[in-house]
Amino acid sequence: MHFLFPSDPIDPRQPDAAFQDQVNELRALGFGISRVSVDDLGQKDCKIRGAIPAGSTVVYRGWMLNPSEYQALVALIQKNGASPLTSLETYLACHYLPSWYPLVAEFTPETKVFPVIADLAAELKGLGWGKFFVKDYVKSLKTSVGSVLSKPEDIEHLRSEMEKFRGTVEGGVCVRRFEDFVPSSERRYFVIGNKPYSPQSSIPEVVLECARRIKSSFFAVDVAQNTAGTERIVEIGDGQVSDLVGWTPSRFAQLWAETV
Repeated sequence: MHFLFPSDPIDPRQPDAAFQDQVNELRALGFGISRVSVDDLGQKDCKIRGAIPAGSTVVYRGWMLNPSEYQALVALIQKNGASPLTSLETYLACHYLPSWYPLVAEFTPETKVFPVIADLAAELKGLGWGKFFVKDYVKSLKTSVGSVLSKPEDIEHLRSEMEKFRGTVEGGVCVRRFEDFVPSSERRYFVIGNKPYSPQSSIPEVVLECARRIKSSFFAVDVAQNTAGTERIVEIGDGQVSDLVGWTPSRFAQLWAETV
């Protein structure tokens, strides 16, 4: 197992400072580390710095990538004689909400998916829900007007703000039925090779069910308790681009030692 991190934008010989703690912990456990400029993915002169052993399996740990960027990363890893832990198809299976939602629909807020060009105000009125949580295939809007609305006619402004602050609406628009969650109850779990791991607590049954249903070697599950006392899936994401919310770098690195 070998790990690939984004390189520092100023000094490509070093890993991005945001991931330095993870790099240090993984190295301490004997894992090899390489770096790549994610801004250069797809360009002819893009290269991986730090040798990748031939035949190794490479785990990317870094910033979110769109499909073309991730495909370029896969090609670059293969060009270096190694194999990515996660294929493009598997990456999108967890990275894009419409891909994972049908597999666990009963454990997560009801969701409808619409193209960006849809008449969203009319679609929301037709749903008849009291409140809506809106995001694209990947992320919600955490600034400006936020992601929650109660008036369907406000959706057009929210969509324009998503484009303004994120640069694009990736994939389409996902509208989720709003659920009240207990403050500070959300926890992130990682699943590696169908085995779930917790940062410091027990593992909810809903996470065990995800491990059985989601066909990915490495993904993250965010779970929160609603006000009725039920554990609900808030989000599923590809593990390579999921940050360490609630985890220490040491604990995260130890998972891979246990896996190997």
